[in-house]
Amino acid sequence: MVAMPAYNEQDRVGATVAAVKPFADVVVVVDDGSKDNTIAAAEEAGAVVIRHRINQGYGGALRTIFLTAQKYKPDILIIIDSDGQHDPKDVPRFVEKIMEGYDVVIGSRFLETSSKDMIPGYRKLGMKVLDRATLMAAGNIRVSDSQCGYRAYAKSAYMVIHPSGKGMSAGSEILVQMSDHRLKVGEIPIKVRYDIDGTSSQNPFRHGITVLMNVLRFVTIRRPVTAFGIPGLIILIIGVFLAYQALLISVQTGAWSPTITLVSMMMLMMGMLLCCVAVILYAVAQMIQMVGRE
Repeated sequence: MVAMPAYNEQDRVGATVAAVKPFADVVVVVDDGSKDNTIAAAEEAGAVVIRHRINQGYGGALRTIFLTAQKYKPDILIIIDSDGQHDPKDVPRFVEKIMEGYDVVIGSRFLETSSKDMIPGYRKLGMKVLDRATLMAAGNIRVSDSQCGYRAYAKSAYMVIHPSGKGMSAGSEILVQMSDHRLKVGEIPIKVRYDIDGTSSQNPFRHGITVLMNVLRFVTIRRPVTAFGIPGLIILIIGVFLAYQALLISVQTGAWSPTITLVSMMMLMMGMLLCCVAVILYAVAQMIQMVGRE
């Protein structure tokens, strides 16, 4: 099954469906509340169309794709963009990699130098920031392009993944779930076209900030020791050091330093609070992961 989210893509979705059909048993297009003729174009090209009457965002479209795959249980699910940026001829390469024993295969724009050079500089910088934040949340998964939407999933993967977000951060959320289920993840190099007009309806800076905030939310929930425990321990150590300095000044001069004493007390309390939050959230995260594995 090759599936693609689509929103107001009447000019490109038909060509994408036609190009990917030779490599798929079924092509599914999730129309996410389009106001143009996306549905007609996709159906005319031979796709099965699932319609969202109200726009639910990229995450909502992915959720529908995963639910559809979980219902019909294809051997492999491949997700591709409908706007023509991804090359449908890469589909067999994804299949070959899955057949090597991987649960998930992610397309990477950073594995080949020629692919890197095609990415605009501002996009490359934003991708690296989001990659770093996502990998903090994903823990044991190490990939070079966490934000690429061109991915293949074996049945062992798509049956246990349940996207809940609505925005573009759903890709990062899926990586976190892949980590929770300890799926085997591979990559293949791909090229993405950036010479197509109108492939994004969002301001790149605003979009990047939104995704980053959602990824950081995943970090705080899934990796509380990293998010709260380590900073809390550092603050606690600084507080202890300042308290020692205040005591040393008192011994040497016979007078307290109110400024150092107040700052040390604040840092000690803040450090202990963050460490307590880390312990509590870590326990909750472990319970969530145990439930997920069951």
